[in-house]
Amino acid sequence: MIAGMRVLLADDERLLADTVAEGLRRLAMAVDVCYDGEAAVERLGVNRYDVAVLDRDMPGRTGDEVCRWLVDSGLGTRILILTAAGGIRDRVDGLGLGADDYLTKPFAFAELAARVQALARRPTAGFAPVLQLDGVELDVPRHRAFRDGRLLDLTPKEFAVLTVLMRSAGAVVSSEELLEQAWDEHADPFTNAVRVAVMTLRRKLGEPQIVHTVPRVGYRFGAQG
Repeated sequence: MIAGMRVLLADDERLLADTVAEGLRRLAMAVDVCYDGEAAVERLGVNRYDVAVLDRDMPGRTGDEVCRWLVDSGLGTRILILTAAGGIRDRVDGLGLGADDYLTKPFAFAELAARVQALARRPTAGFAPVLQLDGVELDVPRHRAFRDGRLLDLTPKEFAVLTVLMRSAGAVVSSEELLEQAWDEHADPFTNAVRVAVMTLRRKLGEPQIVHTVPRVGYRFGAQG
């Protein structure tokens, strides 16, 4: 499971895109879906994604063009190209665009999921794979969390929220930021899901409290000092 990871899936085959997205969500990923290149660039310009899965053969703005735009943007999003063209030359061309990986259609969902997970696990600048702060250790690649050596039994959403809070390095994180990074774009902005996830996370972390509410602002992770 890759909790706290957000994926953009862009493919004009709507049924395929929706089916793959639902499968990735079952692996605790937050997944946004679009069906053309223009919409993909729009979302990439607004949201931070760990992995973008791009169909190379989309009409209008192609996956190749989106890939080039994303590489030039310097956002650091990993790119997996999908295409029906499976020749060696096609693969070389696809990787030459700056993509991190390449998968030929038709594909098995298990393989696509494994490739997305592998890309998401690659360390990105500023994000250590194992975080340690005030007695809490978070092993992101292995999806494990400990407090003072005690293994925490966290749900995928609780793990995602903890990841975002610990990566903030003591800065206050708003409910809106948590909703954006740990849920997908279909999450209701008026939902109490963030509050509930923080509440259950606090209970599992135990005493003394280490996730603090900053009234009318958000949440902060760290020992009170």
